Amino acid sequence: MNRQALIKALIPQSVRDGDAYKVADATGLIKLDAMENPFGWPEALQHALGEQLARAALNRYPDPQATEVRQPLRDWMQIPESLEMLFGNGSDEIIALLISNCIATGRAVCAPDPSFVMFKVLANQYQVPFYGLPLDDAHDIDLDRWLSVIEDTRPGLIFVPQPNNPTGNLFETERLQRVVERTEALVVIDEAYTAFTDANYLNWAADAPNVVIMRTLSKVGLAGSRFGLLIGHPDWIDQFDKIRLPYNINALTQVAVRFALEHSDVLESQSAAIRDERSRLSEALRVRQLVVWPSEANFVVMQTPPSQARGWFEKLKEHGVLVKCLDGMHPSLADTLRVTVGAPHETDALLNALDQFTAD
Repeated sequence: MNRQALIKALIPQSVRDGDAYKVADATGLIKLDAMENPFGWPEALQHALGEQLARAALNRYPDPQATEVRQPLRDWMQIPESLEMLFGNGSDEIIALLISNCIATGRAVCAPDPSFVMFKVLANQYQVPFYGLPLDDAHDIDLDRWLSVIEDTRPGLIFVPQPNNPTGNLFETERLQRVVERTEALVVIDEAYTAFTDANYLNWAADAPNVVIMRTLSKVGLAGSRFGLLIGHPDWIDQFDKIRLPYNINALTQVAVRFALEHSDVLESQSAAIRDERSRLSEALRVRQLVVWPSEANFVVMQTPPSQARGWFEKLKEHGVLVKCLDGMHPSLADTLRVTVGAPHETDALLNALDQFTAD
C-alpha cells in the first residue's frame, strides 16, 4: 500500500478535508492581528526574569501540579477557596481536553456563531458534532434560537466567551443565565479578556452545578508562556485532571508565570493602558466616519465601506500594519476588520495609514 493510501486509511476524512491552523507572517509589520499585549517587561525585570529562568532545572520533569503558581494565581484573580484550578498549555489545550471527553459520551459541542474558531476546529478534529448558536443583530444571544438548538442537539459542552471574540461584546447576563438554567450541558464561560472588562463570572462557577470558568494569561502579556486555566468546583476539576497530560506546564513557563505574578502591578498597569488606548482608538476611528463595534476586549472591530475590507487589509499591510480581515468568515462579519489595541505609537501608525489611502 502506498503512502497516500495509508493516509486515507489512517487519517479521518474530517482531518484530511480540513486545514492546519495558519498564523499570518508579521515579519516587518506592526502586529495588530492576534490580541497580544503590545508592551514588554521593563529592562530591569527582563534581567531578573532571565536569572530565574537560567536556574530552572531543565534536567528534571516540571512540577506536574505547578504548585508554586497556584496560591499567587488564586490571590491575584481572587479565586474563592471553594473552587479548584486545572492548568493547561494555553486555553487551547483545555478546550481540547474538554471536547475529547465528549467522544465517549456521544454528546455534541455548542458555541456562539461566530465565535472563537478553535471551538469548532477542535470539535471537528475529535469528530465530535458541533452546532453553532446564532447571535441576533446586536451580536447578543438569540435566546429562543439558542434554546431550540440546545434542546434539539443535547450538547455535553457549551462554550460561551465573555466577551466574545471576534465581536468584542459581552452577552447579556440575564439571557446567559437562562441558558445555564435550561441545559444539562457543562457551560464553559471563557473569560480570556477578563483584564479588559469589569464583568466577572467566578461566582457562577461556585453557585451553578454546570458552570466552569476558563481564563488565560495570554492577553495580559504572557502569550509566549502558553498558560491557561480552568476554574471550577473540585468535583469537575478532579475528573478533568484525570485526562490532563502529565507535565503539561513546562518548567520555564512555571518560572515565568510565578515571576509575573510577583510583579502583577506591571500586568495591571499595562492592562489599564490598553483599556485607555482602546477608547482612544475607537474614538479616532469614529471621527473618521467609521462604524466601530462596542468592545470589552483588547481589540475593536471596524466596518469598512461595502466590499472594501479585503482591499483595506492589503493596503494596511502595504503601509506596514497587519490587522485581521474578518470579511468572509461569517455573514455577520462582512466588510469588517479586527484591530488589536496596540501601543500608542502603533495606533498612530494605523491611523496614519488609514488617512493616507482613504484620502486618495
